[in-house]
Amino acid sequence: MPDYGHPLRFGTFITPTAARPQNPVALAQLSEQLGYELVTFQDHPYQAAFLDTWTLLSWVAAQTSRIHVAANVHNLPLRPPAVLARSAASLDLLSGGRFELGLGAGGFADAVASMGGPRRTPGEGVAALEEALPIIRGIWDAAERSPLRVAGEHYRVEGAKRGPAPAHDIPIWVGALKPRMLRLIARAGDGWLPSLPYLEPGGFAAGNAVIDAAAGEAGRDPREIRRLLNIGGRFQDRDGGFLQGPPGQWVEQLLPFVVDDGASTLILMGDDPATLERFAEEVAPVLREAVAAERAERGTAVSDRIRGAAALAARRPGIAYDELPPALAENAVEPGDPEYRAVRSGYLRGGSPGLVLRPRNVDEVVQAVAFAREHREVPLGVRSGGHGISGRSTNDGGLVLDVSALDAVEVLDVDRRLVRVGPGARWQEVAAALEPYGWAITSGDYGGVGVGGLATAGGVGYFAREHGLTIDAMRAAELVLADGSIVRVDAEHDPELFWGVRGAGANLGVATAFEFEAFEAREVGWAQLAFDASDTASFLERWAATMEAAPRDISGEVILGAPRGDTMYAQALLLVDSDDPDTILERVQPFAELAPLVGQSVQLAPYAAVIANAAGESNGGSGSPVSRGGLVEHVTHELAEALAGMLHSGRVHFFQVRAVGGAVSDVPEDATAYAHRSANFSLAAMSGSASWLVEQWDALEHHILGVYLSFEADPRGDRVERAFPPATLARLRTLKARVDPTALFRDNFAVIPEGAIAARS
Repeated sequence: MPDYGHPLRFGTFITPTAARPQNPVALAQLSEQLGYELVTFQDHPYQAAFLDTWTLLSWVAAQTSRIHVAANVHNLPLRPPAVLARSAASLDLLSGGRFELGLGAGGFADAVASMGGPRRTPGEGVAALEEALPIIRGIWDAAERSPLRVAGEHYRVEGAKRGPAPAHDIPIWVGALKPRMLRLIARAGDGWLPSLPYLEPGGFAAGNAVIDAAAGEAGRDPREIRRLLNIGGRFQDRDGGFLQGPPGQWVEQLLPFVVDDGASTLILMGDDPATLERFAEEVAPVLREAVAAERAERGTAVSDRIRGAAALAARRPGIAYDELPPALAENAVEPGDPEYRAVRSGYLRGGSPGLVLRPRNVDEVVQAVAFAREHREVPLGVRSGGHGISGRSTNDGGLVLDVSALDAVEVLDVDRRLVRVGPGARWQEVAAALEPYGWAITSGDYGGVGVGGLATAGGVGYFAREHGLTIDAMRAAELVLADGSIVRVDAEHDPELFWGVRGAGANLGVATAFEFEAFEAREVGWAQLAFDASDTASFLERWAATMEAAPRDISGEVILGAPRGDTMYAQALLLVDSDDPDTILERVQPFAELAPLVGQSVQLAPYAAVIANAAGESNGGSGSPVSRGGLVEHVTHELAEALAGMLHSGRVHFFQVRAVGGAVSDVPEDATAYAHRSANFSLAAMSGSASWLVEQWDALEHHILGVYLSFEADPRGDRVERAFPPATLARLRTLKARVDPTALFRDNFAVIPEGAIAARS
């Protein structure tokens, strides 16, 4: 297997000289400007003439924006693997996924010992490196809940906490020459990184042959292992030997290393700016073209996604993985892939889908929908942020169409405050993008929620009473329909479909963009109040009455859980759309008097700061969510008593009353598919017992106007009927019959048209 089909990349290998400390940084920046994909530095901590490589990598990553950074290679004996793993993940996160890990067993035993490191024989160095690899990967495996324990001869880890997870799947490249190390790479490494001057003639091909044979014995595809090569030379007018001549000679001499011997990353050693520039401009592009032409003639497929036997064995039945279009396959995640843990679940629900499709543009969304049409027999989830309480954005054994890569936020018209937002953006990102303009779009109460899910369901946020729902700010939407057609809808273009998208969009297609009209909102009042709400029924009834009577520029929610001993606590989150302190206090004061306060905070803050409450990766759910929701016009005395009884049972761990009403009710009920506009409050409850919560909530049905599906996890078949009044539901069924007649989009509270073939799994 002479050519492993990896994309050809180029890097630089720069001396970390301490005599002129800014020189290696400048050369790294030059490497980025010239188009190199990687910059590397040797790691010899015992050399006083060199900068510390880890510090240098961090500094270079901060001084660049695109190029990846790595050691060539890290001296493992002087960098304990658990600490190295955490440092690597940290730098990868801080750099936006631009760190790669090069490792070496660490020669120069005397020099290592002089720095307090272990004195190891070459054989012990190999054994220590083999012990280090699972420790490093174990630290990165933040999704695994158990502490990391490794009892090795050279390294022991006794209950280390895992994490953080790096921003991308960091490959581990190993610098090695001898057969034992090459066989270790074949078993456990992601890449081989030798220096050509240290190899005998033909040594690169011979080393690859050793790796390939050992990989086969270990059940791995040799293509899983990237082959990197450090090279060096000098440009001159005449042929002076290997890589000692004009650029054309370099191309001719390097080409066989790629297409015959399998090199896929060539790293140019040297600190001469002119050499780096000439290679980038006169060798790299010509060599790329020559490699592409040779591969085309040989029919060599090019891909970065090589799955080994273990990954292929994890594939699920009923999915034609090998029939994925190449562009879509490049970013798709299968159960055997390292990224699977990060994409399998939602915020609250654990999942094990058979394939997660991650389109990066509209054309790939079209391809993903076509692939779903060919797999109607398996479940289909569509995910933007994965936060949905229903958990319908993941499944078991089916497809997930994840649009998180479509996350752009673009201001289209400053005068109209018109903003185009991708469905994969999260609302805290939208708020941050609009803050410099002094604008906002009402957007739920949690910044980690994806735009797509909220903007197709309703969107109850902190500005609801003043500015309405998220869908009320929508001016247009773009979708891919079940047949693969791309449509743009607004008040003039297919207004009926635009009507349906605003409240039932998950049934009608895959949204790829929205246009919203933002409103002005600079600093706002942000109040967080904590109460002793042990007199729970009275508190809830008076809370609701106070909110209904309040001016529209205040809105918010109150949250309760199980009582602590004899005390029931409540937390109120209130937003006042004003930057005047007196107005803010005037609006908050009636709420502060509802019950004994046990904590309070009132401050001025930008809306972006209020909604920036979703730090880190949020989609690590397990099990199935147990949630019920409902919209009510008023919290009557009878309803408040019933809710208090539920809460004091101790079996409800989360209960929320969110304010709606106001501007939401100003919109006619038939203006959007989201109906029940007369509701003043949205209720939601979560429990550990599905049967108990269903029984309790069903007893409240006579109080409930309808269901807001974003807070409903009840799997029973009448939820759609409870979400949409009869006239709305009939209209939706007619619309569904037009745009999705066979109910491809059926796994998120399906509206089924008459006669549709709704394949359910």
